Amino acid sequence: MVKIAGAILVGLADDLGVLSGNAAHQEGGHVQLLPGCKIVSQDDRNFGIKHSTLFHAGSKIALDQDVNSHAFEGLERLCTERSADGIVTAPAFPGIERIEAQFSGNAFEPHRHDTYALGVTIKGVQTFSYRGERRFSMPGQVLVLHPDEEHDGGAGTDDGLQYRMLYLEPALLLECLDEEKIGLPFVDEPVIWDPILAGTLLAALGELDRELDELFVDDFVSRVAGGLAKHARTPQRPLGSVAWQRARLARDYLEAHATETVRSGELEVVTGLDRFSLARHFRAAFATSPHRYLLMRRLQYARAMIGAGEGLSDVAAATGFADQSHLTRHFKKAYGMTPGQWASLRQASPQDRSGAR
Repeated sequence: MVKIAGAILVGLADDLGVLSGNAAHQEGGHVQLLPGCKIVSQDDRNFGIKHSTLFHAGSKIALDQDVNSHAFEGLERLCTERSADGIVTAPAFPGIERIEAQFSGNAFEPHRHDTYALGVTIKGVQTFSYRGERRFSMPGQVLVLHPDEEHDGGAGTDDGLQYRMLYLEPALLLECLDEEKIGLPFVDEPVIWDPILAGTLLAALGELDRELDELFVDDFVSRVAGGLAKHARTPQRPLGSVAWQRARLARDYLEAHATETVRSGELEVVTGLDRFSLARHFRAAFATSPHRYLLMRRLQYARAMIGAGEGLSDVAAATGFADQSHLTRHFKKAYGMTPGQWASLRQASPQDRSGAR
């Protein structure tokens, strides 16, 4: 196993010190402002990574060559020069969606997903409001946003923003962690410095035109689960096998009837649980409610149809929404932009791939 070790020095944009309180100038601060705005290793090993807005991680790191060195070698390759804002989507895998996004200014209005949103900032400063605070992520840092938690998003400086994000259904993590007898991990900090976890994510995010296969995903989810557990609070109680089975029955029923009206009584019959017990077990398993899970499946279908060029009125009728305005309202709440804005960003992307958010 080849190891790469070195302290990473990263330059900050001139105005970021104001935003962050300029930790470099505080007693005991660990941020060092560098000229040239580039990453270099402490001992002049050349990672060849250049960014406009970066930071100093003042500790030694060791990266496994197979996956984790990808966190740094990949950043250079992923930093593409694109003239327009846009979203590139990757081929989807059940329970996993992947995107690359490039934006200037405020890109997303407040919205929330029913998945974990795990990403790596590639270029620029990524800023977003989350849990009542303004957050900032620099190139190489990892974002961990929990299901059903509201956030917005945009570029923190005039230089714009490039990032890659992976949306992971909580059920995949729960299935993995169930063997360890722990529940879903809850990470307090939405922006973390973890080169190993960044490398793991970039192993899936590095080549968006590549389809993921089952063997890769099994190992990937296991690595991600371990990485999140390392940063999480004391593990939550695991979901019992019976409760997990009933929650999956409800989920499968919602998947099969996503464009229809599903009532609580139907789920009670399918699962054998009363609606309130089911709601508790469902949220423990999938980090969202049955109602919102159904809504998000409809929106996924709607998004795919919009991406294929279907008219909004036809999409609304086909996916269970009352009308176009009903669809638009929920689409904006889920994705932070209107269907028209999303379609325009897809068209502005250098490649048009089927799949994700």
